[in-house]
Amino acid sequence: MYDQQDRGLGVAALLHSRQGSERRNLNNHTFTATSSSTMTVPHNIFTNPAIQPSSVINLSNSTDVVIGPMTQYQGPVSIYYMDASMQTAAGDGSSSSNSSGNNDSENRRKSKRLTRNTLLLSLLVVLVLITAIVIVYVELQRTHFGAQAAGSNKSIYFGNTYEDGTFPNLGNGHLVIERLQWGASEHAQPLTVPLEPSPIPYVLITHIGVQSTPCSNLYRCSIKMRTIQDSAIAEKNLPDIQSNFYVSDEGNIYVGRGWDWANTYANHTLAITFMGDYGRYTPTAKQLEGVQYLLAHAVANHKLDFNYKLVAQNQTKASKSPGANLYREVKRWRHFYPCSMDQEPKCGSELGMTLDSWNGAQ
Repeated sequence: MYDQQDRGLGVAALLHSRQGSERRNLNNHTFTATSSSTMTVPHNIFTNPAIQPSSVINLSNSTDVVIGPMTQYQGPVSIYYMDASMQTAAGDGSSSSNSSGNNDSENRRKSKRLTRNTLLLSLLVVLVLITAIVIVYVELQRTHFGAQAAGSNKSIYFGNTYEDGTFPNLGNGHLVIERLQWGASEHAQPLTVPLEPSPIPYVLITHIGVQSTPCSNLYRCSIKMRTIQDSAIAEKNLPDIQSNFYVSDEGNIYVGRGWDWANTYANHTLAITFMGDYGRYTPTAKQLEGVQYLLAHAVANHKLDFNYKLVAQNQTKASKSPGANLYREVKRWRHFYPCSMDQEPKCGSELGMTLDSWNGAQ
């Protein structure tokens, strides 16, 4: 390798010598090489400004000569060759990689935006669906309860139109037990005195009395109703049971003479009898509520006057009915009318009723 370097340096020196020779010829100067391997360097080569000192190399019999920077590696060295085309390709690959990376990043951002928008849209759709379901549910419930209320209003128009084993419902569990269902006698005489005027202006509250025990289930109350009817027909020579309606201890309503026929107390009143002796027993909350439901239904269906007056039997005649415990309760009701008490007018006087009017025997 060093021999090649020496020969290269000699060629370089020869070239410089030839250039210098040409210049000397132009200046009428000549020089002669003494041999092929040894040249005489003109002295003016070091003073000629056209020749840079760094370009002048004069080597003779030299070894291990290094001109310029040198890097020494201790150990095995791998040398990779790369020409311009490979470098361009590498640059394109890097650019493509960067471009691909940028595209991936942009795609990820778009994907995130799309996911967020999709999530918001889905949430909006769910909220709309929930709102629609709630609205539909509320409307269906309103329709259902409206139909149920209408059905309950109609169900209390008693007659032989109900199937056996079914009971109309006033609401809140207060059943209406009609005559056929509690076993009314088929041999009762037809009633002839209508209940008037319409709507009815008075409600009369009574009880059975005579140490009667309140009944608390359909079976026992049905027996009690039949017993009351049989007693009225056989012992009192009445055509039928006395009152228009009866209420049990559990708050169910039993049909006596109903809406159309006058009771035995006065034909301008709707008589409601509590089944028991309420001088000894206390009426239950369900009993009181059942009567209130019945009266509200009667007003709503124009059977009872909107401003009806509610009186107890002991206000119309000398009687212990409806018992002190029940009387104490009904005096608190909004429609209670304190007629015949203290300085109040006689009960029914505005309708032309007399004392005898409250002791009917029809």
